[in-house]
Amino acid sequence: MTTADLTPGTSRGRAAWALADTATLVRRTLLNYRRKPVAIVWQLGFPIVSVLLYGFVFGSAMRVPGGGDYKDFLMPGMFTMTMTFGLMNTATAVVSDSGKGVMDRFRSMPMAPSAVPAGRGVSDLIVAAAELTILAGTALAIGWTSDGGFGGTLLAFGLLLLLRFSLIWVGVWAGLVVPDTESAGALYAVIFPVTMISSVYVAPSLMPDWLGTVAAWNPISSTVAATRELFGNPGATGGSWVEQHALLMAVVWPLAITAVFLPLAVRRFRRLSR
Repeated sequence: MTTADLTPGTSRGRAAWALADTATLVRRTLLNYRRKPVAIVWQLGFPIVSVLLYGFVFGSAMRVPGGGDYKDFLMPGMFTMTMTFGLMNTATAVVSDSGKGVMDRFRSMPMAPSAVPAGRGVSDLIVAAAELTILAGTALAIGWTSDGGFGGTLLAFGLLLLLRFSLIWVGVWAGLVVPDTESAGALYAVIFPVTMISSVYVAPSLMPDWLGTVAAWNPISSTVAATRELFGNPGATGGSWVEQHALLMAVVWPLAITAVFLPLAVRRFRRLSR
């Protein structure tokens, strides 16, 4: 590759500069976590408390269809819930940068327009992997095990990160749409019922018929069911088509969400301050 190929006027040059800008923004975000490690601890606080609360306080009263340890049934759901709630962290970070004028500064700089959402996406995915590692360690400490073998376990964590990747773009778009951090915090009122009406805590078959149908078709439920299968944990597969094809839908749903919200996030960023 010649020096001319790396100039911004060439296609290869534009790609190289976009990658360099993305790497710079990823480094910026990760440095913030390095300087404020309590942020990751705070993000993991709710799922860890939920594991202890549901696993030990309510666990003895929970029933797993087909039998099995409720903690083994619960943990794939808690992994998925953590990835889902990461949407709020993304939205809050984006709206915070926007409110402080950081986004306007980025727009005034000679950088690739795609670098800002891409940098946020890559850095949040790295943080999500760290969160999963910490949460998995917590799960092992309370007695959870994966009986799906190395390949199945690795694929399950891959599906969890795929879901988080798709929801990053929902968070970026939402962070660029809402006016302030208080409004971003209000997203909790939307996300919480979405996670509850799913198979995270309870099998859809134990819900009223209409609610069980909604829960089964929730994209979160597909990832939960697929990871339970891959981890070899107790599951609650119902008779509906979406439940019978959980592995397929755990890939299709995130790809569909990404296809919708990634272009929306990039377009919204380009239209800022216009």
